[in-house]
Amino acid sequence: MREPVELRRKRILAVVHARGAVKVSSLAAELDVSAVTLRRDVEELARAGMLRRGHGVVRPVADDVPTMTVPAARTGQPAGDGAAIALVVPERHSYLYETLHGARTALEEAGARITLHIAPQAAGAERPQVARALAAGARGLLIAPRWRSAAGEEADYDWLSEVGVPTVLMERRPRPGSALHALDSVCSDHWYGIHLAVDHLITLGHRRLVLAARNDSPTARSIRSAFAEIAASRPEVEDWTVVLSSPNAGPGEPGTREPVPDLTALLRERGATGAVLHGDEDALMLVQRLAESGVRVPRDCSVVAYDDVVAALGSTALTAIAPPRAEIGRAAAELLLHRLAHPAGTTGPVRRVELLPRLEVRGSTRRVTHPDN
Repeated sequence: MREPVELRRKRILAVVHARGAVKVSSLAAELDVSAVTLRRDVEELARAGMLRRGHGVVRPVADDVPTMTVPAARTGQPAGDGAAIALVVPERHSYLYETLHGARTALEEAGARITLHIAPQAAGAERPQVARALAAGARGLLIAPRWRSAAGEEADYDWLSEVGVPTVLMERRPRPGSALHALDSVCSDHWYGIHLAVDHLITLGHRRLVLAARNDSPTARSIRSAFAEIAASRPEVEDWTVVLSSPNAGPGEPGTREPVPDLTALLRERGATGAVLHGDEDALMLVQRLAESGVRVPRDCSVVAYDDVVAALGSTALTAIAPPRAEIGRAAAELLLHRLAHPAGTTGPVRRVELLPRLEVRGSTRRVTHPDN
């Protein structure tokens, strides 16, 4: 599924504001879009006054944006210290780009200089990005590792715990008792998000539920675990099951595929009338497949998507759980600025912050009537 134009342009603005002048050809390669598409986006953004174009180069509207520093009163650093705060996020991850945007906005408001590092889709790709940032003098780190598998996550714990500069994890919550347990983090309460989804379906009378979910990120694994716990604990739920949402949604390396049950057949086999689908793109594609197989949403099956990045854009706008993506980034940036504003050891205990998702009710859910009612 194509990336929404609005989100792609947010990514362009994030890179340009973080880097300053950037070659159009380099920007297209980094964001993995065609040069033609990139130029068209740049023209529209320039026309809107959001950036400036040159000969093959794109720049922020204000030339001083990438060189601004946090005032000494906030950081405890000498005035004019140009040391940057590094933001590290995985490439092609639309969910986390909104988190990045929230963090960037908060840092720019504080006058911080930012360097953006986009990690490719490979195991351990964040480590060299962080090493480069530290070698360039970064004094703080905001990071959202991809962590496709639990094993990949564990492999990053030791080196990330010894980075040596104030660090805040965004939308990541390490395993309790691990080397990163005592690292600052800000993330969504995904248990509560799934609670909202399941409770919404139960309130509408649905008693047999399916979760079709990814399994290739900490968020995905939290969602699967929460659904199993909540569905099993609700006496109203007569039957539930968890399946993979798409062949490439498993915890293997990019390009690997796992067998995925036919969702239409599964719904009919189990008599399920309610489904939670993670993430948005998989949800929209699954709803299309259901329609092609004669299952009408919401008449035959009510659907709640999880992520709410593009859930509202389908031919049937999907009811969705919306984690506070931009607010996660802003809160993480504010926490990092708090750490940088005080000498080591004077900023209080480690903080593990959770923000609650919200339910956005749209056209893909409806009340079900039971024959015995």
